[in-house]
Amino acid sequence: MHPFRTAVENRDAAAIEELLADEVVFTSPIVFKPYAGKPITAAILRAVMRVFEDFRYVSEIANPDGRDHALVFTATVGGKQIQGCDFLHFDDLGRIDEFTVMVRPLSAAHALAEAMGAQFERIAREAGQAAAG
Repeated sequence: MHPFRTAVENRDAAAIEELLADEVVFTSPIVFKPYAGKPITAAILRAVMRVFEDFRYVSEIANPDGRDHALVFTATVGGKQIQGCDFLHFDDLGRIDEFTVMVRPLSAAHALAEAMGAQFERIAREAGQAAAG
């Protein structure tokens, strides 16, 4: 089991953040423009942990060199069952430098967008504090 999966399943935000490269690029299933940088990505992932209920990974797929992983998950958000996949790419130091999330069905993606939208101010505040600190 990959350390990122372990950190997420243990809801260990500090361990998750440690695994992110400073220049990580996070591509959301909800917004068009990717987010760049560790502070905003870590804040988004903390928000996801707040809005997802019954989260669990159901499958893990890795390429032979270990630099790319796909982690398939299920969760509930806003009363909607969601299926998704975290696509992770790792840099030479083993830190995540690309993080892309895809989810389905559309009704659950809408519920996720609404739940994450409600977290936006807190995400921006947390990312700003981390970048300043």
